[in-house]
Parts: sequence; structure tokens; C-alpha cells
Amino acid sequence: MTSDDTRGEDDPPAEAGEQLALIRETVRTTQRAGRARPRTWRGAALAEELPVARVLVDKGLVHLDRYFDYAVPAAMADEARPGVRVRVRFGAGEREGRREGGKLINGFVVERRAESDFPGTLAPLAQVLSPEPVLTPALLDLCRAVADRYAGALADVVQLAVPPRMARAEKSAPRPPQAPQPPPAAPEPGGWARYPQGSAFLGALATGGTPRAVWTALPGPGWPEELARALVAALASGRGALAVLPDGRSAARLDAACTALLGAGHHVLLTADAGPEARYRRWLAVSRGAVRLVVGTRAAMFAPVQRLGLVALWDDGDTAHRDDHAPQPHAREVLMLRAAHEGTALLLGGHTRTVEAARLLQAGWARPLTASRDTVRSLAPLVRTVSELDEARDAAARTARLPTLAWQTARDALAAGPVLVQVPRRGYVPRLACERCREPARCAHCHGPLTAPGAAEELRCGWCGRQAPHWRCPECGTARLRASVVGARRTAEELGRAFSGVAVRTSGRDHVLATVPDRPALVVSTPGAEPVPEGSGYAAALLLDGWALLGRPDLRAEEEALRRWLAASALVRPQSAGGMVVVLAEPALRPVQALVRWDPDGHAARELADRAELGYPPVSRMASVSGQPKAVAAFLATAELPAQAELLGPVPLPVLAPGRPRRVGDPPPGQVWERMLVRVPPGRGAALATALKTAQAARLARREGPPVRLLIDPLDLG
Repeated sequence: MTSDDTRGEDDPPAEAGEQLALIRETVRTTQRAGRARPRTWRGAALAEELPVARVLVDKGLVHLDRYFDYAVPAAMADEARPGVRVRVRFGAGEREGRREGGKLINGFVVERRAESDFPGTLAPLAQVLSPEPVLTPALLDLCRAVADRYAGALADVVQLAVPPRMARAEKSAPRPPQAPQPPPAAPEPGGWARYPQGSAFLGALATGGTPRAVWTALPGPGWPEELARALVAALASGRGALAVLPDGRSAARLDAACTALLGAGHHVLLTADAGPEARYRRWLAVSRGAVRLVVGTRAAMFAPVQRLGLVALWDDGDTAHRDDHAPQPHAREVLMLRAAHEGTALLLGGHTRTVEAARLLQAGWARPLTASRDTVRSLAPLVRTVSELDEARDAAARTARLPTLAWQTARDALAAGPVLVQVPRRGYVPRLACERCREPARCAHCHGPLTAPGAAEELRCGWCGRQAPHWRCPECGTARLRASVVGARRTAEELGRAFSGVAVRTSGRDHVLATVPDRPALVVSTPGAEPVPEGSGYAAALLLDGWALLGRPDLRAEEEALRRWLAASALVRPQSAGGMVVVLAEPALRPVQALVRWDPDGHAARELADRAELGYPPVSRMASVSGQPKAVAAFLATAELPAQAELLGPVPLPVLAPGRPRRVGDPPPGQVWERMLVRVPPGRGAALATALKTAQAARLARREGPPVRLLIDPLDLG
């Protein structure tokens, strides 16, 4: 692995070859001793009962994806229980006739045994880091299932599932009371009464049932309270519950709803905002059984809730649910594995419906939870597009960034409350081009895109950060620029001039507003950062630059555009209260029509039919193999793929210029990589993952050229 590689990829670290040589030397050395049941180690007594500890070492390499046996010293016999953290020497060998230990690394005891299958002398455990059994058998089984599904290493998944140890947190974390607290009473249906099957779903949860449902939430602010009632219903049956949300703001809303129903102290919030020590303390409270309701973001999908009865996921189409670290599991798939393995109920909810959720409904694995069309129409805002009539009245209706329809809608709505303006891009002017020849403006040093950070600031490269005060177009020589993409800051500036005297607020990645007051204001936001309005909702919403969302070269572009539009529009008041949404996109496009009719379910069904015709996921299972061309070809030539596997590609990946920000999965700067897709029919995904993992392990063990990167279920299929 080069110094530019990031954690979460399938590349081995640079010392992998040295470690492998040390392991082989250890095997040759210990096989000469020929003892399987250890009793002493250099004169030190070992445990009398179960003297062998089977350890999962903290090395995320697929060719080392197995357990290693160590001897248990007598002094550690009581503490070295299954699930605890230990330190072991890994890769021992002989140098100059003296036996020397390998490097000290962390690991977990997964089992205590009377004898070892290893034919040589076992090295002892070096240290028990903590007597806390954090890797429970159920959590270990889940991690193994996730590793197998994503062709990854078990140690990598365990790193995602078990947070780092904090000694003070272990001392202060709560323990379960001696007398178990009685479960709460089953909640009233509340907002679920608006759904024909809502009350029955809650009743099944409260009586110990395991229903699986795909929930299309109604527009409006009521979904946190409805989701909280589903979680409390699972608690009422004497079981635990877990809800995973895409970001801290939505998790905080559900946290407040759970507190309103249960009171304080009956659940925990697991998010990165809490800090490592507080998060670990809360995680331990769950692991110990003191708390059985968890609300959290992506990492909470592994929360070790005891007697789990319900797993819930909000907005499963959000890319934040996919982990950036190897093997990059998706929260939806992890929770589905938990539902299947642990026999729990499952709830996939959101204002839209993903194609994956539609596939679950089509297969009969889950049932729909939707409201009637009359109820949807009564709660949804009026959605308008730029029609032919608007074009006749306004010659610039199609070309203007803020046509007359949008301007009049915002002006009228500001008299009644705040107006939301959704802009797909953040920043001021994130993309510039020559005014005369339209050639993109690029940095002379690294060829990165030039951006305008602000109205009075110098041009700056978006990759290397260098300023370009004297830029001239290399094609025509002019120094004048135009904006090819306008960001949220520039939009806020323009709207401030157009609506003088009206407060303009911005919400984006650098500064996200949680709420906005119920008074006239223009709220400019990027998708996913829309503040929740206090009171009855936004008076109107303008969805600008629809082409920027729909024009992305991605299989999921239309689905993602509709998801973002619906999330913003759901914050607007109903049509009966004057709420209106104006979307600036081609009216005839399918996602635009789905928004106008507020029909995400129909859009998902049609999208699924198109995917089935083309053989794309989720109808099929896919894996991505990327790397240097010769390495990819050699890897696929040795992999024993299923008979039905189909190879698609290769496709060259963009060469990453030096200085450009590197995302997970990008090739190292300057290297030429390509990608091959491997497609198999439904039911063969497990065989595909096994074949790829086996081939990767063999390739790394034999050190056959540069490694390749594997990714199961890639999201970017543009």
C-alpha cells in the first residue's frame, strides 16, 4: 500500500510480505516442537482449564482472515474470556539463534479450548487489555456474515462494529439493574392511524411479531414521532429496538421523539457528535443490557442490542448509509442480515422508495406501509413546473435561473412565512468557464478547476488551492469568465439583491442549520442540509438547477434527484394551507412527473422494471474489480467465478492528477487504472463474493503483482 492509500481498501499494508514471512517461519519453528496441549511457556504455568485461546487478530488482510491459537497463562485464566480484548505477539521467528517475538498487536478472544489444532508450540497471550466482553457471540456472527457478503476480512468488520476502548468509560458505564424494569405500555397509534395498515403493524410489534415493512412516510414533520412509536411498540413486547438514520440532525429529531414518549434514560443516542468516550460509554450500556433502545447513525447498525425485536432504517437511499471503510457495508444490508439471522422485525422508511426496497416488495420479503392517495393529496404541497403557458408569458422561462413563476411564488409566499431554496451545489461559483469560447477555466499548475470563493476574492484552484489572479483563457486569450455552475453562496447573494429587506440564511456542509423560525426569510440550502421549519412548515420551496441532479452520469441519478426533491418538499405546508413547490427541470421527465403527482412508489416500480430489463442491480448482483489493467486481468483469470458470471468492461478510470482531493476508491495519483464489473443472477451473490475473496487471498499470499480493489454492490454504475 502506498502512502496515499486510505483505510477501507483491500490493499495490504507494506509490511504484509514481512509479516507473511514471519508467520511461515513461525509455522516451521513451532511444528518441530510437536505439542498441541500447552502446559508451560518458558517455565511459566498456563491455565489448567481450557488453556488455548482462539484469537481474532486485528489485521484486516483477507489472506490472514482466520483465527490464531495462543496459550493462556494461568495469571490470565479468569480474565481471558471470549469477547475480551487482548494483546498478542504476531509473526514470531528466530534471529541469530535466539527466539524473538513478533510485533504486539491487538485482538479479541473468540473461544477458549482444551486443545489446539495447531501442531506446534503456542505463544502465550501477552496481555488482557480489558475484562469487558465486547465481542459477543451474536456480534461476532453478524460481523462474519457481513464479511462474507462483502468479500472482506472479518477483522475489518469488527473494527467497524466495536468502538475503540476508553478505560474511563468502562468504569462509568451503567450496568443493568438487579430487578429488570417492566417494559413500557404499548403506544397509541398516533400518526400511524393515517396508514391503513399502520395500527396493525404497531400491534404486531407490541405482541412480539416480526413484520417486515417498507414505509413511505407522508409529507410533513410527523415521521420522527411515528418511527418512535414503532420502536416503543417493540419495547412493549419485552424486546429491544434499533433505528439507524443518515445524519446527526435526523437522529436528534428521533431522539427527541423517543424522549417525549419514554422519558429520559430509556434509550441512547449513538452518533459521532457525542465524542469517543461518551459514545463508548453508551455503547457499553447497550452491550451490558442496561439499555435496549438505540438511535444512531451508520455505525449504530452493529449496536449489540440484547433480545433485538425491531431494526429500522430511515431514508435508505442516502449514500451516508454506506461506510467508507472496508469492506464498505451498507446499513440496509446489515440490518436485513440482522433481521434474517436474529429473527427481528424490519422497517425501511423514507419519503421516497428506493429500487432496492421495491425489489423487497416484489419478492414478497416485505409488505408496503403506505397511505391512501386521498391522504397523500391532502398533506402534500402543490408542485408546479415551468409549463408551455409559462413559456408563452415569459420568454426566458426555460433559460433563466429564476424564471417569473419561481420569483412570483417566492414573493407571494414570503408574506406567509419562510421560503426554502434548494441549490444542488455548495460554494460561491464552484465552476467557471471562458465567457467567449466556454472553455472550462483550469489551473495552470495541476489542471484542476478554478473556483470563485467569493465576490471579492481571487480565483483559486479547487484541487491544489493555488490562486490564479491573472488567468487568461489558453484557447482564445480572453480574461473574462462566466459561471458554468452557481453555488449556494452566490445564489443567496443574488436573492438578497432581488428581495431587498428579506433575511437570507444559508445551510450547507460547512454550516448546517437545525431549524429556522416561522417568519419570512429565504433559506438557501444544499440537498440534505435543509433546516426544519418551526411551526407549520415552509410557505414554499424553489428547487433550482434540476439539470445538475438529473444530468449526473450515474444509473441512480433520477432516483437520487427525486429523493432529494421529496425530502425538501416534505417540509412545505400542505396545498390547503397555501404550500407550493416550484421545480426547475424538464416537466416531461419521469422523476419530475413523480414529484408533481407525489408518487415515489410508482417511480420506484418503473425504475425496477427498467433495471430488470437491463440486468442491473438490485435484480442482479454485481462486484467491481479495479486496479492496474494487467493486475485486473490476472486476477479475473485465476478467480473461479460462478458459471453464470458475466464480465462487463473494462472501463478506464479517470487518472487522478497530483494535488486533487482523493476519495475512497480513487486510484493513486498518476496511475492508470481500469474497472471490470462482474454480474451474476439473483441467488449467486454469495458464491460470487466467496470466489472473489478466495482469489484475493491467494493473490496476496503469493504476492502476485499489485493488488486489486474489490467492491460488492458498487453504487456508482454510471
